[in-house]
Amino acid sequence: MGTPEQILAAENAKLDFSRAMSYGDYLHLDQILGAQVPLSPDHNEMLFIVQHQTSELWMKLMLHELQAAMACMAGDELGSAFKMLARVSKIMEQLVHAWDVLATMTPPEYSAIRPYLANSSGFQSAQYRCIEFALGNKNAAMLKPHAHRSDLLEQVQTALLAPSLYDQALRLLSRRGIAVPDSHTERDWSRAYSASPAVEAAWLVVYRNPGEHWDLYQLGEELTDLEDAFRLWRFRHVTTVERVIGFKRGTGGTGGVSYLRKMLDVVLFPEIWTLRTSL
Repeated sequence: MGTPEQILAAENAKLDFSRAMSYGDYLHLDQILGAQVPLSPDHNEMLFIVQHQTSELWMKLMLHELQAAMACMAGDELGSAFKMLARVSKIMEQLVHAWDVLATMTPPEYSAIRPYLANSSGFQSAQYRCIEFALGNKNAAMLKPHAHRSDLLEQVQTALLAPSLYDQALRLLSRRGIAVPDSHTERDWSRAYSASPAVEAAWLVVYRNPGEHWDLYQLGEELTDLEDAFRLWRFRHVTTVERVIGFKRGTGGTGGVSYLRKMLDVVLFPEIWTLRTSL
């Protein structure tokens, strides 16, 4: 009969790969692997490019899952939404560990490629901005970095004007008969979310009676997991940037580390966290 390797080789010999779709064709590997075009002569620029390109791919999947999860929540399909939100948290874990790789770039190595980056910056990532908006960190001023591309501006603006994940969660609580103020279920979705004692009281109904509101209780914990992972992602970002460039200004004109540290204080789902003190 032969070894498994011999059997596989024999089966492959029967296939006509000139006509069948190959692995590389399906994944468009020629385009993906040809998209790394260093501008500097420095060896370490490849790391910088691959790090950011792979992060953008993970963010594409994250947005795919977040948008589907919100649609499921709006349709009261919580089982599917939970699966998607759990996947988003796992994607964030991947992005956290990706910083470990970039952190192997030393300050002199980054300084060698920085002049070639011009004004390009992660601050200009439309996908990251859409993730921030989907998670509720709304700020219309953040449209400006995308004004030069009408297609990207439209994408980010759509995310700004849509209900966030947390907005959908509060509307779900209201549909289930739990008192949530109208100010938090029907509002200008483009505005930053403001915490409310009444919303905390609504979540406390769920958390004090988990057996009665099990799926809403599970939703609260999925949101907790997600923000926990997002906080770690932000923290690893700021520490990696500080390690590599110190307190220099970012290439896109931001304050660099100082700006990123401010982002650490942003709480996405505030009442999910404050309610724990009241239990």
